[in-house]
Amino acid sequence: MIRKIVKIDEDKCNGCGLCITACHEGALQLVNGKARLVSEAYCDGLGNCLPECPTGAITIEEREAAAFDEAAVLQNMAQKASSQAQDPVHHHAHTGGCPGSRAMFIRREAAESRPGVPANTEKPQSELRQWPCQIRLVPPNAPYFQDAHLLVAADCTAYAYANIHQDYMKNKITIIGCPKLDDEDYSEKLTDILSYNDIRSITVLRMEVPCCGGIVNAVKNAFLNSGKMIPWQVVTIGTDGTILND
Repeated sequence: MIRKIVKIDEDKCNGCGLCITACHEGALQLVNGKARLVSEAYCDGLGNCLPECPTGAITIEEREAAAFDEAAVLQNMAQKASSQAQDPVHHHAHTGGCPGSRAMFIRREAAESRPGVPANTEKPQSELRQWPCQIRLVPPNAPYFQDAHLLVAADCTAYAYANIHQDYMKNKITIIGCPKLDDEDYSEKLTDILSYNDIRSITVLRMEVPCCGGIVNAVKNAFLNSGKMIPWQVVTIGTDGTILND
């Protein structure tokens, strides 16, 4: 049949992998450091991947192609989710290309299970439980989102508030961003995360500066767009590192 489908210019592709995480159907994959369409049947031709490509390597063309097969897409995504669940530490959302956008779960050894080190002398431990953590890079169907308590944090909060790992990141999946510096609306990505997963709660960690209100509005819009309402709270951090509300 003649229909719209993505076309990738490999000469322009830099292998960043952003299109792979933007494609909700799993139609794209990095092969030898370049984005490839792995199955015509997986591509719906809507072009969600286009705005994520920083080099303009992806376009939509109209040509003879296999029909979009939603059942095959669901089966493929279920197989990927099963594979990720079996090996969450070493399984990546895609292979090759930029390591910054490979999804992985990070196992943390509990402090009390590490003998021989007095608690009062032990160095602080990172509580980041997954990679990537940038809102722009996280794949919304990554297995670590399922049944997660989600922390949506403005990136400056990690520098302003010294104990962010223990007080807010511990036992949560953390995603970060800056609504002023990132030239995009986070609402769509957050909507997808809520739609694809059973998120148990959301904590929004923002700075007191006005531009940080954008990250709160993105979460509110995601609730409206997804039709889901779950327990959530907003915590505001002052520029001096104090908690202004909790």
